[in-house]
Amino acid sequence: MNRLTTSQGEFDLARFPGNPRDPFRAWDAADEYLLRRLEGGEGSEPVRPAGTVVVVGDRWGALATVLAAHSPVQITDSYLTRRATRANLARNGAAPDSVRMLSVRDTPPERVDLLLVRVPKSLALLEDQLHRLAPAVHAGTVVIGTGMVKEIHTSTLKLFERIIGPTRTSLAVRKARLVFCTPDPALPRTPSPWPYRYELPDDVGVVSGRTVTNHAGIFCAERLDIGTRFFLKHLPKRTGPDRVVDLGCGNGVLGMSAALANPDATVTFIDESYQAVASAQETFRDNTGPDAEAAFLVADGMADTAPASVDLVLSNPPFHSHQAVTDATARNMFHGARAALRQGGELWVVGNRHLGYHTQLRRIFGNCVTVAGDPKFVVLRAVKR
Repeated sequence: MNRLTTSQGEFDLARFPGNPRDPFRAWDAADEYLLRRLEGGEGSEPVRPAGTVVVVGDRWGALATVLAAHSPVQITDSYLTRRATRANLARNGAAPDSVRMLSVRDTPPERVDLLLVRVPKSLALLEDQLHRLAPAVHAGTVVIGTGMVKEIHTSTLKLFERIIGPTRTSLAVRKARLVFCTPDPALPRTPSPWPYRYELPDDVGVVSGRTVTNHAGIFCAERLDIGTRFFLKHLPKRTGPDRVVDLGCGNGVLGMSAALANPDATVTFIDESYQAVASAQETFRDNTGPDAEAAFLVADGMADTAPASVDLVLSNPPFHSHQAVTDATARNMFHGARAALRQGGELWVVGNRHLGYHTQLRRIFGNCVTVAGDPKFVVLRAVKR
């Protein structure tokens, strides 16, 4: 936990799940730059939050917590962000209902008077959210985006300009930058291009030629990523009434493959992204029969899965948390998988060879074998003894 000092007060903030070894804070220079700008920093006039305040993409709830007195609406794609926001509100004495929390799948407010946008890593997610919010923005809406310099590109500014109105940027301060956008209600807008659908290649087993649905913001939304493609060629061949989990499911292609290969299996799709779980659900429903059973869960990995209840876990873990490269997410997923597996249950993982997942799996499970590998990827199997 760290303390953020602002003109609005001091706030104790932490990421979720909490880890005392985590070197990363729950905010960065971009969040601080935006908060200073609202208070009239950098020689500007203060922006007094009034009316409906909407905070989009707040990564760990820092912005929503600081602005809690103004009853903001937080819109996020991340289950972990929502959990972090609730925890940060509680540790700073704010009421749990002082922030209205919406996922990106929810209908946004009908009117927005102050729109604060933390620019996401995914340009597609930004595009989709701006399209969703544009009808609620009016000529008097104040729109300010924020991000680190490496996150704000010409393409970022063009999105704001094309969907909301004329856009300019601030000077960079501590490698952070602000985006100022003046709404133009008369601006002609094309519909959002999301979700995006594509057909899988013909060399990936039982799912070859199937169509997958990808909502904005999920990993590799416009094509099958090469790690998953490699994994699909080496999935376990199993029969019987297995309980299978597609952990960190993305668009759900791994779980769909397991379901099609073994119709007696029951598959649960889990991701912390609302967009990912929506993608997996549509992908599964479009490619299986009406009687196919599956569960879809937005969650912190397998934290909500009953212990010793799962036979097989399939995972292509992420190794980024926003812009930071970290193995913390994969490590948490491995621990959660072990707790949820029955004796003899198996975790199958694909990852970049250089990530060294085999070391973690041996430490957590006491065993790990390499099922397949090429110069870039390895497929690993660990068994709960």
